[in-house]
Amino acid sequence: IGEEKVKEEMLNKGIPQEGIDKLQPLFDLSGSFETQIISLKTILSRSQEGLKGIEEIEFISNAIKEIQLQSATIQLDVTLARGLEYYTGAIFEVSAPKGVEMGSIGGGGRYDDLTGIFGLKNVSGVGISFGLDRIYLVLEALNLFPKTVTNNVDVLFINFGEAEALFSLKAIKILRVNGINAELYPDTSKMKKQMNYANKRNIPFVVLVGDKELGSNTYTLKDMSSGEQLKVSLDELISRIK
Repeated sequence: IGEEKVKEEMLNKGIPQEGIDKLQPLFDLSGSFETQIISLKTILSRSQEGLKGIEEIEFISNAIKEIQLQSATIQLDVTLARGLEYYTGAIFEVSAPKGVEMGSIGGGGRYDDLTGIFGLKNVSGVGISFGLDRIYLVLEALNLFPKTVTNNVDVLFINFGEAEALFSLKAIKILRVNGINAELYPDTSKMKKQMNYANKRNIPFVVLVGDKELGSNTYTLKDMSSGEQLKVSLDELISRIK
């Protein structure tokens, strides 16, 4: 949300301007990992706990260098925020490689008593979750799937929004019961991007569901090879794809 919005939220939460000003060096932090570490040591020079945290970050950096990790670029960002209600230490976020517009594809961090909500007290840990749908799309965009992998999707439902997606999912369930491999695009990206996805995977049909289709309980079926579009009922949709 940007620096100014963060400061605005802090003021709204009752944090005095004097306290916010003390955080300015963190907002201004930039440069290489080593440069940021030097600056942080100066900023936190009076905090033993803070210096201990920096020491642990340096250990992680040294471990990465030791194993010669080359598959990812590690960046330090002290303004990153995730789940403040349960993360209690370092947090991390995994982004797609440069050139792929996907944003975060995974994230997690340290929590000291998250398991307490499940009745397991005083157990700390580190966890991470991945967005499999997004990772799949990144692999597609970078052409990282083996060439021998063949398409097994018969029809792709274009995703125009929540209402349209829910309507489509009902149809997808019925199509699958009828032996048709149907898929819903995982997010509301531009239609051109979704259609390109169908083309790349050689999906023979796409289904478009917009306001008109929702209102008439129908589906617009597009044949990707001929470009022909037809408005059909669910029964007709099944018979034309089979």
